[in-house]
Amino acid sequence: MSNIIVTGCCGFIGSTMVDRLLLLGHHVIGVDDLSTGQYRFIENAVQYANFEFMKLDLLNLEELKSAFEDGDTVIHFAANADVRFGTDHPGRDLELNTIGTYHVLEAMRANGIKKIAFSSTGSVYGEANEIPTPEDARFPVQTSLYGASKAAGEGLIAAYCEGFGFQSWIFRFVSILGERYTHGHVFDFYQKLKADPTQLEVLGNGRQRKSYLYVQDCIDAIFIAIEKAQEKVNIFNLGVDDYCEVNESIGWICESLRVKPRLEYTGGERGWKGDNPFIYLDTQRIRSLGWIPKHTIKEGVLRTIQYLSENEWVFKARA
Repeated sequence: MSNIIVTGCCGFIGSTMVDRLLLLGHHVIGVDDLSTGQYRFIENAVQYANFEFMKLDLLNLEELKSAFEDGDTVIHFAANADVRFGTDHPGRDLELNTIGTYHVLEAMRANGIKKIAFSSTGSVYGEANEIPTPEDARFPVQTSLYGASKAAGEGLIAAYCEGFGFQSWIFRFVSILGERYTHGHVFDFYQKLKADPTQLEVLGNGRQRKSYLYVQDCIDAIFIAIEKAQEKVNIFNLGVDDYCEVNESIGWICESLRVKPRLEYTGGERGWKGDNPFIYLDTQRIRSLGWIPKHTIKEGVLRTIQYLSENEWVFKARA
């Protein structure tokens, strides 16, 4: 069995990965500072003898080095994921996403760990000129602090692969949906509609085009890539071969909740500073390894709504 370290293990995607790893018989060391992650997401995991949880901050390098002593692979999910509010606290993306990633790499180097899977983002492409956007697209000017911090993390990882013999799998996600989802537009719209089903504020003009991916399909893709791609640096876009307008997703959400609100648009083609009005990634590289997503964007949205309706405690926890 492998000793796999999962950072951000109490987050949405991280906790889902932990559950999958444990079912496969791996020994898992989960790391999270619980600043945004939810301990309830690992309540099942802590019942396993082969799971160990460590509450620590990635900015504490010495503690991180100690936590990594028994690992042989790192799956690095820990990050500041609140993209929309990046300009309210510009240092947070740098600290949690870039410096945190540097500390993960240094903790790996101190313990002879050579393999890392990294959750990056499709936001590194900024407002791409090529749609659907392939992995080898030319990087434009960065438009969000989150995207810039993740691009810097990718650069550090690639440099460690070259300088210290690491091997990496870098995943540029579209937005992920599904069970344990705790931030993003579906979360926000659900919360607003539960508070007032008669009206809904929509950031932007509702015509922003976005792609999404169901969380279990995302986990499937990560496993396939790690198994089959063996270059020094392996970069994959992850998403479905489709996109939808924000207005479409609003329609699915309202139909599911059986509400007909009046929509109030804030205007403009962007929802917030740095918002990319069109994200659609070319996923032929991961598909060439045999991965095919099992769920559509609409199915991901509806499964997310079902989870939120059955677990409204997450709203209080996030607040």
